[in-house]
Amino acid sequence: MKVAILAGGFGTRLAEETELRPKPMVEIGGRPILWHIMRHYHHYGHDEFLIALGYKGQYIKGWARDLVSLDGDMTVRTESGQVSLHGVDGPDWTIHLVDTGLKTLTGGRIKRLRSWIGDETFMLTWGDGLSNVDLDELLAFHRSHGKLATMTAVRPPARYGHLEFEGDRVRRFTEKPQTLGGWINGAFFVLEPGIFDYIAGDGVMWEHDPMRDLAKDGELMAFRHESFWQCMDTLREKHILETLWESGEAPWKTWKD
Repeated sequence: MKVAILAGGFGTRLAEETELRPKPMVEIGGRPILWHIMRHYHHYGHDEFLIALGYKGQYIKGWARDLVSLDGDMTVRTESGQVSLHGVDGPDWTIHLVDTGLKTLTGGRIKRLRSWIGDETFMLTWGDGLSNVDLDELLAFHRSHGKLATMTAVRPPARYGHLEFEGDRVRRFTEKPQTLGGWINGAFFVLEPGIFDYIAGDGVMWEHDPMRDLAKDGELMAFRHESFWQCMDTLREKHILETLWESGEAPWKTWKD
């Protein structure tokens, strides 16, 4: 199944990192967050990716082109220009890099992938969020209800630590837990090609009219994910992900090296 990843936004809230590179290329543990997302999908057997490019898309093209050579040893013959790779043992991916416009909004980027997706069910996510969502269970849930769209609903992480009291005594302190409150869009979708009819053009935000209209028509279902989810909108959130990776216990690392 094809996996579409939106990777064209400006990433203005992470300007410290995105002035020179697009947000999906911001690194966690020495690898772009985009790589972490793709490894998660590949763990569940998905190996064909459509990357919707916009802001500094050439950076992502260059990374994808060089991905194999960056992972192995290399011999270069300067006289002939011959390059030989050695010991390359990376994942077998097919990556389609699609220019979807510099200022195109999220819905428009999805619609511009229509000819690449065809009439098939496909998966969709953003290039700036990590989760340990079980993609097999997500897909099975989608197939069980027969609607056009499934979104993964998550509980966002709390911004601050959580305190539990007994009188004035702190009984329990949890550092930045998942909230016990409402659900939000976790941006791991399974979609049918019929959703393209809900997107008018480049100036449409997927999260606005298309999702609202799908919900109104009874075509949007929610797969509730109770475990780890974290977006990377700010430098603080990047540091959270970096710390988890360095600890050796990154919850989204579903694959084995």
